[in-house]
Amino acid sequence: MHSSSAFLALFMYIEPLDREEVNYVSRKYELLYVLNPTIGEDALDSLNQRIQDLIASQGEILEIDVWGRRRLAYEIEDETEGYYVLINFKSEPDFPIEVNRILKITDNVLRYLVTTVEE
Repeated sequence: MHSSSAFLALFMYIEPLDREEVNYVSRKYELLYVLNPTIGEDALDSLNQRIQDLIASQGEILEIDVWGRRRLAYEIEDETEGYYVLINFKSEPDFPIEVNRILKITDNVLRYLVTTVEE
């Protein structure tokens, strides 16, 4: 019983952390997404810019590698080709969840994957 009372005494002196005061550590991520190439060059550029602006708003873009049109391994939404883009970025740990949510509801995004890059 003595150890539990010591724990309670210690616990009473600990102040809860305010979420605003916590300094999150940025992590590196990689986003690969495939767009529907039938929407045209202007629409592809616009959609790419929207995705890049989203990432830049909450993180830091480190590198963008546009792979362009490539043949898909299998048909997705009756498409045999996709427009591939790879973005490396840094952000807080909760931001990739938001990226996934937005890309899931964005028209003409065939597939996407956000992964953590080990340093």
